[in-house]
Amino acid sequence: MEDAQVWIDKGIDFAVEFGPKLIGAILIYIIGSWVIKKLINVLKKGMSSQDYDKSLQKFLLNLAKWALTIFLIITVISTLGVETTSLAAVIAAAGLAIGLALQGSLSNFAGGVLIIIFKPYKIGDLIEAQGVTGVVKEIEIFTTKLTTPDNKLAIIPNGAMGNGNIINYTAEGKIRVDTMVGIGYGEDIKKAKDALLEVLTSNPKVLQDPAPSVNVANLGDSSVDLAVRPFCKPEDYWDVFFETVEGSKLALDKAGIEIPYPHAVEIQKEG
Repeated sequence: MEDAQVWIDKGIDFAVEFGPKLIGAILIYIIGSWVIKKLINVLKKGMSSQDYDKSLQKFLLNLAKWALTIFLIITVISTLGVETTSLAAVIAAAGLAIGLALQGSLSNFAGGVLIIIFKPYKIGDLIEAQGVTGVVKEIEIFTTKLTTPDNKLAIIPNGAMGNGNIINYTAEGKIRVDTMVGIGYGEDIKKAKDALLEVLTSNPKVLQDPAPSVNVANLGDSSVDLAVRPFCKPEDYWDVFFETVEGSKLALDKAGIEIPYPHAVEIQKEG
């Protein structure tokens, strides 16, 4: 009984000594989490009212949330009686170990910072990078997410994006659609060019500045190849591409101009 009483007394002493600290730490965490949520919402509204770039807005909000959460955790731990100096040393040592173990992640973080600062692309841009073409859906701290033309989600590390080649098809506001159409050597080139230009100028999605063009690009083995090059807005690229290909075939057929194709030669054996 005496041993049990001793343990009960120790338990009471522990509860009296650490109970208020534990309750205080829990209250600080609950209130702190609520305050962080409110602060993030205020920052979000402030950035929206100032017309911040969406990519920068998301990045800064995530960074602020992480920083405030780490500060809250340190405050909660110090409330429990852990010395902040010792905690700082532990965090520094852990940070070094984690940094060495996660060099790739740190590279991705640095790449994300560079992307936000130099803005080679932003959300909504059509880009080509790391062998992937797609529309930028999200720019996060460590990765960039693209939606490909066939509606697949591509996730690319920001380290690779920050150090690799990037083609931004949206940045200039217009993009050229390159197609090639072959006509027979015996056909009237001027008549073919006029027919193809009519296809381009009659398409409302084709821009008139820069003006669309049709030019002889190559003299092939069995055809005269015409480069058909309209300009359009990046979001209209595929519509203009398919409409140009189909319209070119229909226009040349209507003009009576032959598009060469391989002809099979039938050889009959004499019996």
